[in-house]
Amino acid sequence: MKNQKPLSFLSIWNMSFGFLGIQFGFALQGGFMSRIFQTLGAEKDAIPMLWIFAPLAGLIVQPIIGYLSDRTWSAKYGRRKPFFLIGAVMASAALVFMPHSPVLWVAVGCLLVLDASINISMEPFRALVADLLPESQRSYGFVVQALIIGVGTFIASQLPWFLNYLGVSNEASANVVPGNVKLAFLIGGIVFMASIIYTVLTTKEHPPEDLDGFLKEKKQSAGFVNGVKEIVENLLSMPTTMVKLGVVQFFSWFAFFTMWSMATPALTEFVFNAPKPDKLLVTGEAYRVADLAYNNAADLVGSAMGMYGLTSMFFALLLAFIAKQYNINRKWTHMFCLFSGALGFVLMKYSHDVWMLNLCFGLIGLSWGSILSMPYAMLSSAIDPKKMGIYMGLFNMFIVLPQILAAIGGINIFYKLLFGEGVINTMLLAGLCLFLAGLSMFIITKPEAIKYQEA
Repeated sequence: MKNQKPLSFLSIWNMSFGFLGIQFGFALQGGFMSRIFQTLGAEKDAIPMLWIFAPLAGLIVQPIIGYLSDRTWSAKYGRRKPFFLIGAVMASAALVFMPHSPVLWVAVGCLLVLDASINISMEPFRALVADLLPESQRSYGFVVQALIIGVGTFIASQLPWFLNYLGVSNEASANVVPGNVKLAFLIGGIVFMASIIYTVLTTKEHPPEDLDGFLKEKKQSAGFVNGVKEIVENLLSMPTTMVKLGVVQFFSWFAFFTMWSMATPALTEFVFNAPKPDKLLVTGEAYRVADLAYNNAADLVGSAMGMYGLTSMFFALLLAFIAKQYNINRKWTHMFCLFSGALGFVLMKYSHDVWMLNLCFGLIGLSWGSILSMPYAMLSSAIDPKKMGIYMGLFNMFIVLPQILAAIGGINIFYKLLFGEGVINTMLLAGLCLFLAGLSMFIITKPEAIKYQEA
């Protein structure tokens, strides 16, 4: 919209608060999904493939939701908010049921439902910032989102460790997820629903600038065939800046998918010398002791992963103050952050205690905070505001395609080929990918995408 008025920090906070719940879901998924898979009997090399439905769900769901939300308007319910609520109900249910999965294939199915549901809620949030904020506040708005995401990541990642500290057991029989993880996912489902409802109740959406023209265009383009045709047309005509940012996103999200899927097996084994025991090879008391050691290590790995949320939170807070007062060179800021994350992954190879691990994830948090804000701020300056939803959805391709490549064998092939057999080398592969993402920032050249004067 051309005549958007600057909003207060409280208004931007309210419209972004739903991301707290979304990130609770993502953090619990990213930090503990592989642990659930291992508990249900998955081998280490099979774990990336078990994650395949998460990016596949995003690839299918986000462009569709973006297209539909661009064409939705209700004076009572708004434009993006109906999708927030639909996704929240489904995601909350999936979070609650996930750790109770009796067998591996059920957990994989829950991951599909969870990721699809999170995407239904998340994609319209990206578009909402561009809907309601003027160009001068876009970086600020996306940074506030990153701040809330950082808070959610840190708190959710601490839950299993903290619940065990409070006395909730992290021991369970073979193929059963411990009670502290089950309770953490239950809390995540509640927070997801509550935070989305808060945003829905505190944020008012504006009707399209030309409502009559909007309704006429919506009627003319109605139908499944027209929808598919328009999605394809926009895909083929995406702006050059979006394609270039896609290269950066490709390497960035290959790295983070590698972390989410492989950090638990890699770090429990390498840093804590506590791999998940094989119940066919280890039995009786020996299995109980080894499994307890693994669960303790997995709690610590999950807690350490929360550091990337904490760091991204403080970094986003710093960026929020800077973006409100001064110019931001998005290009150099994002490049620096990506290189910092690459260093964090490389240092994992030299980590032998939880303190060093916290430092590594802290550096990764600089990348995470920037990935969640700078690319979207750059993109929003390069696309038609009327197509904000569909382009934000299509931009998601550059997030999910590298994850699909990683899941179907990219991780296992490249880490062994480049660094050797040890599973810790998956983290070196993640570091290499973030380094390549940083180098790719040199191809971003459009001035309005790189830098502008804040109002």
